[in-house]
Amino acid sequence: MFKNNLKIAWRNLIKNKVISSINILGLALGIASCLIIMLFVVDELSYDQYNEKADDIVNVVFRAKINGEEIKEGAIMAPVGETLIQEFPEVLDATRIKNIGTTKIIIDNQSYRKNRFAFVDANFFNVFTLPVIDGDSKYSLQEPNTAVITKSKAEKFFGEENAIGKVFYLEGQEQPFRVTGVIEEVPQNSHFHFDIFASLEGLDEAKSTSWFGGNFFTYLVLKKGSNYKDLESKLSQLPEKYMGPMMQETMGVSFDDFTKENELGFRIFPLTDIHLYSDNSSHSQLEQGGDIKYVYIFSAIAIFMLLIACINFMNISTATATKRAKEVGIRKVLGSNKSQLRYQFLSESFIASLMAMIFAAILVFISLPFYNRMSGKELQLDFLLQPTVLILLLFLTLLISLLAGGYPAFFLSSFNPIGALKNKYLGGNNNRGVRSGLVIFQFVISAGLILATLTVNQQMQYIQNKDIGYERDQLLVLRDANLLGNNRDTFKNELLKNPKVASITNSASIPAGSTDNYMSQVYIDGEFSRRMPVFNIDENYIPTMGMVLTSGRNFSKEFGADSTNVIINQTAAKVLGFGANALGEIVTDGGGDHTVVGVVKDFHFKSLHQTIDPLFLFYRPFGGLIVKAKSADMSGLIADATILWNGFNTDETFAYTLLDESYRQTHLAEHKMGNLLNLFALLTIFVACLGLFGLVTFTAEQRFKEIGIRKVLGSSVLEIITMLSKDFLKLVFISFFIAFPIGYYLMKNWLESFAYRIEMHLGLFGLAALVTLLIAFATIGWKSFRAATMNPVKALRDE
Repeated sequence: MFKNNLKIAWRNLIKNKVISSINILGLALGIASCLIIMLFVVDELSYDQYNEKADDIVNVVFRAKINGEEIKEGAIMAPVGETLIQEFPEVLDATRIKNIGTTKIIIDNQSYRKNRFAFVDANFFNVFTLPVIDGDSKYSLQEPNTAVITKSKAEKFFGEENAIGKVFYLEGQEQPFRVTGVIEEVPQNSHFHFDIFASLEGLDEAKSTSWFGGNFFTYLVLKKGSNYKDLESKLSQLPEKYMGPMMQETMGVSFDDFTKENELGFRIFPLTDIHLYSDNSSHSQLEQGGDIKYVYIFSAIAIFMLLIACINFMNISTATATKRAKEVGIRKVLGSNKSQLRYQFLSESFIASLMAMIFAAILVFISLPFYNRMSGKELQLDFLLQPTVLILLLFLTLLISLLAGGYPAFFLSSFNPIGALKNKYLGGNNNRGVRSGLVIFQFVISAGLILATLTVNQQMQYIQNKDIGYERDQLLVLRDANLLGNNRDTFKNELLKNPKVASITNSASIPAGSTDNYMSQVYIDGEFSRRMPVFNIDENYIPTMGMVLTSGRNFSKEFGADSTNVIINQTAAKVLGFGANALGEIVTDGGGDHTVVGVVKDFHFKSLHQTIDPLFLFYRPFGGLIVKAKSADMSGLIADATILWNGFNTDETFAYTLLDESYRQTHLAEHKMGNLLNLFALLTIFVACLGLFGLVTFTAEQRFKEIGIRKVLGSSVLEIITMLSKDFLKLVFISFFIAFPIGYYLMKNWLESFAYRIEMHLGLFGLAALVTLLIAFATIGWKSFRAATMNPVKALRDE
């Protein structure tokens, strides 16, 4: 019986090629989108899960609010980890990472750049699960100047030779490092990726007992079953106990007095939460993390996409019921009962679902590289090939068969045999409310996604076009110009002779992308005020960057080195209480007293998620070069600079970035999110339109004779199109009243993560409504036009 049902099901699918293709295409797109998003979600949720102790490892971070400055630091004081082991019995172990960034390694007079380098404690590989290929992880880092490197670096540095015992030099250090271990590559789904792990043993900073400042990412191993929230609540006693005495000694103020208006404390993040939930400021994270909001957004899209695909199947299957009414009637007359008919139609649904699943798998295989390029991910199909997942996919196929085919099966099997034989089937009008509800649901999702897409795109456009306080166009950043050593100034002077060059500044302080900014403690009249970020610049920086001085002067060689002076931004003048009278004020930091000689107009040097911080600009030129071009011919300037660089016969590769591209990279996560949202919104709308097409087909078939009679009585094509369209457009309008409030709430929450953002004005909702209506009317109008232009004789000749 089952085999016979499958045979008949296959014949019916072949017989109705167009409708079957639409059904399978809609389901395949829904399933494929769901599978790709599932790969993304699984990848995001899997970060750091590879560690055997993942559930017991936590990260300690520092939080404070001092004189209005909100401090969120992932890198904390050196003694915290060891102190917590001594203070709290649930803390079994602690390990630290000191991030050095990318470094230059020298081996036998040969240089290797772009190596991600970190100092770690000797027990690091006992805490984190990074498989050792060669060496003993327990003893690899117990001695000073020892290091463990990844397999790829071992092969790059030493070829086929055994790396154990080999030495290398870190640029700027005389003492060599000895390789004591080789490990596999750090997994992609890790919140850190280093190539070289060197021992903290022998590093004086690692032995510091100071609770004021530190650069160590600290991780704890807790006892099994320990609640990290309970431990976090106990950490509130640490600042007073350990920071209080130092505060009294160095600042002359008691802890109680200091915390009357300020806050100090520590927080704990589970290791597996760092990637998606960490709220550290960008400069104090090991790597840029993800965002749990995007996981929720795309998970919802995946679910809705699959539901809409199933609804599409239901609508089209129901819409084609008229063509099978007589078949149902004959089967019932010949003795088939409702159960047998339902099995028949569910068999058809299963075959269509199975074909859609196979087609979806092919689509995922083809589209995954494209998706990886859009998202910046490295998703693999391996996860989908696991036995458990394959079983789940088979179960999903059966579930989709029931969801997508269940309603049509019950609908078609409910036909009255006499009415069915006369093509007057029952049940159509009885289920009108269900079909209308499904259409409303589809367009609630579609209109909501259109609104979200427009909002994200407008915010991205706002970010791209916003006045950020400097000119980011036609600026070439040569971060590694200092690698030329004594030849850097010669290179700069020769480049200035190029007619394509307007000006050049010598600074490592870049307002977008990676930079060498640092924080300085500021004192006013001998009293601590707050920390301030610092830019080290020369006299050409402000004009080259197109910044504006609102008062005072720029640094100038006419006034000597200007080393005891400072330029501040408008926010610093406000925060420090200078207001419009900042010129001549004295501020003190670790470098001594400085006189304010200028105030620069506020400019953005962080992402637009954050407000503009107060900023100091000191005359301390060092690092790379920033070149302002006279024209948009950046490729020509880059070619000339490359030739000039290579003329110095250095073994260093010429490297550059465009400041505009670095600015875009600052908001890369949002750009990727916007592109993916555009893609999945289009796919969702396309599948929704297939469902709407199915319902229009259903109505046109149901009113086949009515249309013929109306045409005979003189109705125009436009009148018939209006008649068929108005009911559907009403449903679309109803969907707006549901979609837009929900969309407003969700997108408003998303926009609030930006300190600088657009407002969701009525025009945005009007545009979303117009786009949705145009898409819906295009779908409805095409089918309605075909129905309105048919020959009325064809409709009336068969009763």
